[in-house]
Amino acid sequence: MEQFLQNLLQNNNIPLVTAFILGLLTAISPCPLATNITAIGYIGKDIENRKRIFSNGLLYTLGRIVSYTLLGVVLILILKSGSSLYGVQKFIARYGEMIIGPALLLIGLFMLFGRSLNLPKFGFSGQQTEKYKQKGSWGAFMLGILFALAFCPTSSVFYFGMLIPMSAAKTGGYFLPVIFAFATALPIIVVAWILAYSISGIGKFYTGMQKFEKWLSMFVAVIFIGVGIYYTLRIIF
Repeated sequence: MEQFLQNLLQNNNIPLVTAFILGLLTAISPCPLATNITAIGYIGKDIENRKRIFSNGLLYTLGRIVSYTLLGVVLILILKSGSSLYGVQKFIARYGEMIIGPALLLIGLFMLFGRSLNLPKFGFSGQQTEKYKQKGSWGAFMLGILFALAFCPTSSVFYFGMLIPMSAAKTGGYFLPVIFAFATALPIIVVAWILAYSISGIGKFYTGMQKFEKWLSMFVAVIFIGVGIYYTLRIIF
């Protein structure tokens, strides 16, 4: 699959298609695997409500679009002014992981101990009431914003080294980061659709999910904490 996309990228000269392929290559590369697993776990935890699963997938995608697009606009303006992206890229690469590790740890702790802590949950509470589930949908949006900034070497090359220079050189290039962002989230949308309209359609499985949901939320919280520790250790070592 990756080789096919690489060949398509080399033989293509349409900016929209190039931006889409760069996003897909970012999505299927090994380095964002930890964040993809975490996003899938969070989006799928409300499995008793298939509409919410799919809407969470879309909100996660929207968060990535907002993050990549706003950053892209700033970077395109910097390039058009004649400045270099190296300083910005270095800053984001250095401090992005410094933010994402502790943030995921805090989110996981909120989900585990949300019912016993009288603190703002920002959409990440572990409570299972309808009120908190609706707020939790915006947690998917916030995750999309956060995970988009977790640049690794591969995604940095695709975004800073290829997408942004191309966007700065093309008319209407400000729209290309939107296409890139959508493509990076496409696997998450596909998984959300499968969870929403395949698994939840199995009668007995669907009926039993309400009993299992508490443990599923705890499992997702543990994933958040584990991935947070992983990113924190990467900073230390």
